[in-house]
Amino acid sequence: MESKKPAAGKEEYYGIKILKNGTWLYNGTPIARHNMVKLFSSVLRKDAAGGYWLVTPYEKGRIEVEDAPFMAVELKIQGSGKSQVLEFRTNIDDWATAGPSNPLRVGFDAQTGEPSPYIMVRDGIEARIARPVYYELASIAAEHEREKGLYGVWSQGQFFSIGRITA
Repeated sequence: MESKKPAAGKEEYYGIKILKNGTWLYNGTPIARHNMVKLFSSVLRKDAAGGYWLVTPYEKGRIEVEDAPFMAVELKIQGSGKSQVLEFRTNIDDWATAGPSNPLRVGFDAQTGEPSPYIMVRDGIEARIARPVYYELASIAAEHEREKGLYGVWSQGQFFSIGRITA
């Protein structure tokens, strides 16, 4: 049986857009069926240029992503201090454990200073951490041992900066 591969270099836009809040749209209409979003997310890929694609053995189509394709909507905290483990549930019910394979990062808006926190979920694809979850992280943040004013959280023995307090 012959395997049919997507045509090289052929770009097709699928009419799917993922909003900053994690809502998936098809031709401007929200995709209401959670299982359909989960199915699409299972074939989601990110290329080296930062573009997002839905890729199956038979088709490849570009989709638009406003920020990150997923939202981290729940946090589970196990342990404390350097031995702490942080697990994040996404809006598609996948789990990512912060650590060397799934780092946390926080970007800050240059004008407003507003944080934009993310966790790597898989294969270069991140989930934006929802504001309430970020506040949970802030509530357990500790000051870095060697860098005064730098705060962050520990997970799997790794320190992740989440912000700086300057006087």
